[in-house]
Amino acid sequence: MTTASTDSIRNIIGIIGNVISFGLFASPAPTFYKIIKKGAVGDFSPNPYLATILNCALWVFYGLPFVHPHSILVVTINGVGLVIEFIYIFTYLFYANKKQKLYVFKVLAIEVVFFALVVGLTLGFLHTTEKRTMVVGIFCLIFNIAMYAMPLDVMLLVIRTKSVEYMPFFLLLSNFLNGGTWLTFALLRFDLYIFVSNGSGCILGLIQLIIYGTYYKSTPKKNTDERPTGDVQLSSV
Repeated sequence: MTTASTDSIRNIIGIIGNVISFGLFASPAPTFYKIIKKGAVGDFSPNPYLATILNCALWVFYGLPFVHPHSILVVTINGVGLVIEFIYIFTYLFYANKKQKLYVFKVLAIEVVFFALVVGLTLGFLHTTEKRTMVVGIFCLIFNIAMYAMPLDVMLLVIRTKSVEYMPFFLLLSNFLNGGTWLTFALLRFDLYIFVSNGSGCILGLIQLIIYGTYYKSTPKKNTDERPTGDVQLSSV
């Protein structure tokens, strides 16, 4: 297979990954519709969205040509994701109480300082794309795997209760397909950091689907309005 044809296939896979990832970014929209309808955030946690903001920002930086060339599709989807996550956070802030707002501002301030340090130190002290790729890629890898590990407590709850009501099937399937798509993308022009982060995500997604299939029949039927919204977000790459 020629380099040109490999790049073409990789671009197609990346576009598919963009579409799936956009669906994942949009999946919490019903949660925020409920917040708007209710006029209050209640017990909804902003943590998944705050974590995704930093994760997307790091991947956008990683995909820039002067850090890691040939990764424009990583930039596009994470740039879109960053905008969507900020919309979620601004919506949350609009309906949050003073204590909740203060918490969000503190976390955002920490994230801004951390991201600025990563960008400043990378561009100031590392003068080749290879070194920049390694350092930024490690940060992306750490945060990506951490986000993929977020549903572990839900998995344990499912095993303990023998009920999958806390595991929305289509979100699980989308996460698995998302990990598999970006894993393929990383293999076509080998990218260690995208490969490792999405390889682990794909394996975890498969385990979640197996658990879902195992306990689906033992799950008591409930009104869908009473079920959790499943708004834990995973990375787009």
